[in-house]
Amino acid sequence: MPALDDLQDFNIADASVKLWVFKGPTGPASEDPKYSGRWADTTDGVDDVLKEIFESEVGRIEEIQEYGLLAENNEASALRITTAETHAGHIVDAAAAEIDPKKARELRHLQNTKFYIAKFVHEDQVIHSVKKADSNWRTKKARSMQTLLFSDDQLGVDARPRFDISRTFDFFIVGDEILCLNKRNFESILRYKEAHKGDFAELQAEQEFLDVFVDIAPLVQHVGENKIQLRRASAIREKGHYRDTDFMQRLRDNQADFGLGIQFDGNGKIIATAETCSQIMTALLDHRLASGFSQMVYDVPSSTPVAI
Repeated sequence: MPALDDLQDFNIADASVKLWVFKGPTGPASEDPKYSGRWADTTDGVDDVLKEIFESEVGRIEEIQEYGLLAENNEASALRITTAETHAGHIVDAAAAEIDPKKARELRHLQNTKFYIAKFVHEDQVIHSVKKADSNWRTKKARSMQTLLFSDDQLGVDARPRFDISRTFDFFIVGDEILCLNKRNFESILRYKEAHKGDFAELQAEQEFLDVFVDIAPLVQHVGENKIQLRRASAIREKGHYRDTDFMQRLRDNQADFGLGIQFDGNGKIIATAETCSQIMTALLDHRLASGFSQMVYDVPSSTPVAI
């Protein structure tokens, strides 16, 4: 994978480091998010720590999986997605140059940071390492806590402003690709959930989808604002099995054999109920599968076809 190769081959030892802090995303959910960023001067010690974190995070990536709406990575893998599919370009543009007007000069410029970027630059290579900020960057958190310093066998008050750097990054932006280590934070920072909401709204307006149901209101209520259900709804739209008349007929004919209890009216339309919405989504995702080895029926997180 080019992005992983670029990360692993990157000359982190000789790279320069710039730390950017961001307040965004802001703006209406229906529009492209806006990001307001500032860069901060850092000591060599901070730069060294950020480089250590980079090396540690890159070193644990052993495999790359394609980002999917329902895909999940583990501690040794990353999810790959192109920047064109996200709003990552906005934060890359915002952190393009360390110009004087964008420098953090006051405490308020750092407080209430939503996420930060360690921007590593070596020759013509630039890698953005992104992390959602911990709670102690928030003004409210700082006011509710008092830091104590243990020194010379005593605890004393430390009134200096404190900001924590995590020992992990959530995702790397490498050229036109993103390698995602923490899917939840990645989606939060780049408002990926809003894309799922848009998908679900478009799905509800799609006549082919509406024609499958007697009434989709129970399904809409079932999905609601739940991010997992929104992902599943987006995946249902992406897969498009409801548009396949043969798939839908096999669902009617065989669903009981797979332990489903979905109801249909006389015209073969699905009768959605609060009790069966979860089963309906599983069926339309094609996630209820039978093993040819154990003869067991399973719900699976992915139904990626395998070439035989």
